[in-house]
Amino acid sequence: MADLIPNLETQRLLLKPLALDDAPAIQTIFPQWEIVRFLASHVPWPYPPDGAESFLRDVALPGMAAGTEWHWSLRPKTEPGQLIGVISLLVGEKNNRGFWIAPEWRGQGLMSEAVVAVTDFWFEALGHDLLRAPKAVENIASRRISQSSGMRMVGVETHSFVSGEHPAEIWEITAAEWRAHRAAG
Repeated sequence: MADLIPNLETQRLLLKPLALDDAPAIQTIFPQWEIVRFLASHVPWPYPPDGAESFLRDVALPGMAAGTEWHWSLRPKTEPGQLIGVISLLVGEKNNRGFWIAPEWRGQGLMSEAVVAVTDFWFEALGHDLLRAPKAVENIASRRISQSSGMRMVGVETHSFVSGEHPAEIWEITAAEWRAHRAAG
């Protein structure tokens, strides 16, 4: 996958393309209610013992090979061997970006850094014109990331999440809006 999906870097993070070897770390971190509750309902819960390996083998890696999905592990530059989260881009009409980070790494602006790196990749390397990201209305931290990255809320729908049916805000940004936001920032 490394030849199809580049490593990305921010001030404090290394973003490495997901690999099957990441399954044990994901399996250890991911199955926490605080992480999964606002993820799409297709995420199995309770999370099965082989959930990370199945996701990587059956979903992420085939999508990466097909050129329709891009998934990166988030790793602090100070501890490059430690996976602390995942960020993904997906070709599709309604949802193009998703992410999660271990609770103990939240509140430091790390996901905001990762969002900038992958959004640049989406628009500049992949050449897309629009990025959409739905999120549960209750997911305040995710909303703040969308707001701070120049996105605008364009609607509210009901979505199925691991925690049930909830109102979801639909956030989007065009390539032109992203470039203007980056130039102003």
